[in-house]
Amino acid sequence: MRVPILSVALLAAIAWTGTAAVAAPELEATMRKVSENGTGAEIGTVTVTEGSGGAVFATDLHDLPPGEHGLHVHEKGDCGPGPNDAGLVVAGGAAGGHRDPEGTKKHSGPEGHGHLGDLPVLTVGADGTAKEELTAPRIKDLGAVRGHALMIHAGGDNYADAPKPLGGGGARIACGVIR
Repeated sequence: MRVPILSVALLAAIAWTGTAAVAAPELEATMRKVSENGTGAEIGTVTVTEGSGGAVFATDLHDLPPGEHGLHVHEKGDCGPGPNDAGLVVAGGAAGGHRDPEGTKKHSGPEGHGHLGDLPVLTVGADGTAKEELTAPRIKDLGAVRGHALMIHAGGDNYADAPKPLGGGGARIACGVIR
């Protein structure tokens, strides 16, 4: 009788330690400034984890212009220069458009029913740093963003396609591939 009880206790201990040792999935993007000439200086990282309310984007960034900036996951995992819709080479253009696996073709913000890549606005302090946690409630599986570019835009984001398309964020100023 003693051996089975000991065996059950041993199996329970192994199962408990095995479960405790499994870490939550975590991805990271090393962010760099971008220009029409390519990628430049590193400006920090964004760590992506699964949270109870969706994917959490934890920023640790510096050397950015103060204020609000559009933040989006883009279709491709490339931060190099590339053509825009008008055929002009632009900073970060190789990343393509906002991640839109459902083909909605609309910008509706992180809680809307548009691009999956629409994230909460990034707020940069007067000192050029951004250390915040932004939750994307529609992103439940980190596989949906792994290998895609994370882009910071020059301006804010109104989560609409008017008066300017794609939230009015404008030029792409920083980018990193989520790995």
